[in-house]
Amino acid sequence: MSNAAEVLKPKIHADKMNIGLSDADRKEIAAGLSEILVGTYRLLIKTHIYHWNVVGPLFHSIHVLTEEQYKALFEATDIIAERVRALGHHAPILSGTGVDTSIELKASGRSALEMVRDLIGDHEEAVRKMRDVGTTADEKGDLVTTDMLTERLTFHEKALWMLRAIIVD
Repeated sequence: MSNAAEVLKPKIHADKMNIGLSDADRKEIAAGLSEILVGTYRLLIKTHIYHWNVVGPLFHSIHVLTEEQYKALFEATDIIAERVRALGHHAPILSGTGVDTSIELKASGRSALEMVRDLIGDHEEAVRKMRDVGTTADEKGDLVTTDMLTERLTFHEKALWMLRAIIVD
C-alpha cells in the first residue's frame, strides 16, 4: 500500500525548463498565481452561496448575476491552475506559506445589499492582487501570465460595475 501512495505523490518535474523565464521568476509568478487561485475559489464559493440565499426585491437580479459570475469564476480556476502548471509548479502550493485559505460565510441573516457589498470587497481584493502579480509578470517578461491576468481583470472590473449598478442609490 505504501508503494501506491509513493507513486501518487506529486513531484516537481526534474527537467529544466528553458522558456525565457528564470527558475526564480517562474517560482515567484507561480506563487502569486496560487494566491490568486485560492482567492478565486473563495470568491466562487461565496458567490454561489449568496446566489442560493439572496432574498428581497433584488432577488432575481442578484440571483441571475451571481449565477453568471460563479460559472465564470469556476472556469477561471482551471485557467489559473493550468498556467501555474505551465510554469513548472503544482497548483496550489500553499501549505505553510501563510496564505489564508479560509472562507467566511455569513449568508444567513445578511441582506441582499450586504451580500453585494461583500462581493464588491472580494472582487476589489482580487483586482488589486491581479494587478500586483500581473505587473510582476510583465516586468519579468511573462507575457502569457500578463495576458491571462488582463483577461481576468476585465472580468472582475465588469463584475464590480454590475454589482455596483444593482445597489446604486
